[in-house]
Amino acid sequence: MRPRFLCFLAVVFLFSLRLQAQIPNSNHVVVVLEENHSYASVIGSGSMPYLNSLASKYAVATQFYANTHPSIGNYFKLTTGQIITNNDTYTSTATADNMVQHMLTAAKTWHSYAESLPSVGYVGADVYPYLRHHNPFTFFSDVRNSSVQKLNLVPFSHFTGDLANNHLPQFSFVIPNAHHDAHDCPTGLSTCTDAQKLAAADSWLKANIAPLFTNAAFQKDGILVIVFDESFTNDTAHGGGHVAAVIAGPRVKKQFKSTLFYQHQSLLKTVLKALGVTTFPGAAASASSMTNVFLP
Repeated sequence: MRPRFLCFLAVVFLFSLRLQAQIPNSNHVVVVLEENHSYASVIGSGSMPYLNSLASKYAVATQFYANTHPSIGNYFKLTTGQIITNNDTYTSTATADNMVQHMLTAAKTWHSYAESLPSVGYVGADVYPYLRHHNPFTFFSDVRNSSVQKLNLVPFSHFTGDLANNHLPQFSFVIPNAHHDAHDCPTGLSTCTDAQKLAAADSWLKANIAPLFTNAAFQKDGILVIVFDESFTNDTAHGGGHVAAVIAGPRVKKQFKSTLFYQHQSLLKTVLKALGVTTFPGAAASASSMTNVFLP
């Protein structure tokens, strides 16, 4: 093979590497957590038309698996890269390395928007339908021991105003309450079908999250991730079972289905990289980031 042709192939190869997708920089990354359903029960479900419209238009990670059962270990994995505990009644202060430490080092802003949180800075026990073990930031010593960082724990009612006034932080962790995250029955029902749980969660997403797509700042470089914390309890594949993860935004591939294996530590790394953070806690340091769902 002639040297000139070999040189040409090398140039083409290097150029193709540059064209490969990377995690785009974002000033507004929003992660929404849903509860306790399998991938098969969500993707393609007639009970969740809004979420499935996003999955059809943007990207869905078809091989995303939770790390453990029950919920709390997955929330910690997504924010610390460690499971820390599988006890949903955990009340200790967590001193482990976590994403707050890394965001603060990189001077990034953040809020945990928890629906039905009793007040700004609340780090206490459940006040149903608010469930504390769905709000991992309330456990971190970096937050609990800081009068400043506790102010980033806010009721979800702040989200609408922050969005409308272009005051969203760079990272938003969104936690619907137990009536609206597919965990429990919708408000007013003591018993219900699984379809009703999913329908209530979907209606909440459409009412509260869809406005992101008419916001000019989010449409510039925003990334939205809607992910389920764990699958049904009888699904223990890779620890916590097969779950749905939908990624949307202007730099996300359209009508794309990723077939690569991901877990919550990969999402943690992806979020931090999108924010421009270059260090990662726990298992996120060695995890694969979700590069393939983004445009080159």
